[in-house]
Amino acid sequence: MCLGIPGQVLEIVDDANSIARVDVSGVKRNVSVALVRSEGIAPGDWVLIHVGFAMSKIDEAEARETLKALQMMGDVYTDELKLLHSSQIE
Repeated sequence: MCLGIPGQVLEIVDDANSIARVDVSGVKRNVSVALVRSEGIAPGDWVLIHVGFAMSKIDEAEARETLKALQMMGDVYTDELKLLHSSQIE
């Protein structure tokens, strides 16, 4: 199963390559925001991340509800976090 994990954009670390530093469940990772740049990504925004790429921009309420639902999934959520962390872009 593939999941999108919510993360909050902390900063754009490489504007030319569309790389942002994102907080994902307390872990800070660099992810590509190239696919959502047209939506106006800035620090404080929430995005859904899958294998190191922000797939869509979401609002904070949706991010929090998604995190709650994912945490109830147990191992599926934990496995997806491991995948996200192992595929980070540096």
